[in-house]
Amino acid sequence: MEKNIRKKIGVVLSGSGVFDGTEIYEATLTTYFLDRLGAKPIFMAPDIDQTEVINHINQEQIKEANPRNVLLESARIARGPVKDIKEASPEGLDALIFPGGFGAAKNLSDFAFKGADCTINPDIVELVKGMHALKKPQGFMCIAPLIAASILPDVQLTIGKDPATAQSLEQMGANHVFCEVDDIVIDEDNRVITTPAYMLGPSISKVGQGIEKLVNAVVKMTDIVKKETVSKEATA
Repeated sequence: MEKNIRKKIGVVLSGSGVFDGTEIYEATLTTYFLDRLGAKPIFMAPDIDQTEVINHINQEQIKEANPRNVLLESARIARGPVKDIKEASPEGLDALIFPGGFGAAKNLSDFAFKGADCTINPDIVELVKGMHALKKPQGFMCIAPLIAASILPDVQLTIGKDPATAQSLEQMGANHVFCEVDDIVIDEDNRVITTPAYMLGPSISKVGQGIEKLVNAVVKMTDIVKKETVSKEATA
């Protein structure tokens, strides 16, 4: 366990609450499994206005005088300070994980409104590309794989079994793999790990099995990156 203590895993949040921000169970399970492995979650989110606010009882939109802030709302999950994603550096992270929730499709991107023609927050694009360039692992769950589909060409991933969403991701250039909720899909070449989570559900125990596998795979893959780095330095 000692070798994992200093691993820094970025956890990208998109607000607080499944219908307009981060899926809270997914973020909590991710944090729990990272902590159990001795890895340190580094919470981060964009400092932007939330697209909309949803009543989580009836799923109706709430009209508020002032927009909510994604960074501030994400702090509800992080239980404290959240790094502005503009300040995040690929060099300072060992890996990156995106929990799902509609915030990934409404705040980190506009996929919820434009589908395959969506755009991704530019700071997210820069961070994901930077991690990819350094061959560092990235995990995406629930609807968040749309981010990888938009940014990384020919990436293999899953959102579960929803045909319409899978088709949209394939239109964006991804290779979609149908997957059960308690399993993961690993793209070894791109070092991307995905799991359906609450795209399938239905229970937190089943969702948790997939997230645990994802977190384990992400953390394990950081060891591969470190070995490659040491090998390159030794032969330089």
